[in-house]
Amino acid sequence: MTFELGPALLFCPADRPERYAKAFQRADAVILDLEDAVAPADKIAARGHLIESELDPARVIVRINPPETEDFIADLATLSQTDYRRIMVAKAQSPKRIAKIDARFEVVALCETAKGVAQADRIAALDNVVAMMWGAEDLVASLGGTSSRKPNGRYRDIARYARSRVLLAAGARGKAAIDAVHLDIDDVKRLAIEAADAAASGFRASACIHPSQVPVIRAAYRPDEKTTAWARAVLDAAARERGVFSYQGRMVDEPVLRHARGILARAEG
Repeated sequence: MTFELGPALLFCPADRPERYAKAFQRADAVILDLEDAVAPADKIAARGHLIESELDPARVIVRINPPETEDFIADLATLSQTDYRRIMVAKAQSPKRIAKIDARFEVVALCETAKGVAQADRIAALDNVVAMMWGAEDLVASLGGTSSRKPNGRYRDIARYARSRVLLAAGARGKAAIDAVHLDIDDVKRLAIEAADAAASGFRASACIHPSQVPVIRAAYRPDEKTTAWARAVLDAAARERGVFSYQGRMVDEPVLRHARGILARAEG
């Protein structure tokens, strides 16, 4: 099982079916949210809307409630009545519980608690997990904190650690990694900086909460023409050289060539 969606994954509340089509059209994939975006009193109605929806399952992820809750069972029962088979498990923190999820479902594990981040390596190793994501706000709340960001908008060290740990856990197991949402919709500059850093660091995609964030993320993940031209040229040069060689004053070995291949993959994707 592989995860090929991205780079912009847009959350949409599952109790707002009138938004489904727009979210699906605007983003590379839509995350229909049965968890935090839906009030407890509206979850039954949201499940009904999900059953009635007709989106292409290939570009849909459904975020379900944590495995420790009764809503988790109801969510899976609902999905069994649909063609949606890719789920995002909220507050993923128990490898044993995630491993027991019906094998029909591909799992995106959302590590957003202290225990979840601590268990990221074991979760990423599970066969039914196709991708890992991290979340900042619930993580800090689970630690008793009050904010994931400093006054200047940058992540606090604990959030940066969690982001790195989840990315490394995913990469070590050959799984995709998804970067967390940027909650300040108007802060386009910070979103662009973080999305560009995510792409450069190895994240496969970034999640977002508003359609206006989609083009910002796509632009950040798309290499510019100069970078793309360099990647093509250095790979062309490698075809003529043997072993390590010098290109434009820079030593080129296999790690550099892998970077170049990754750049072209993002440009072509």
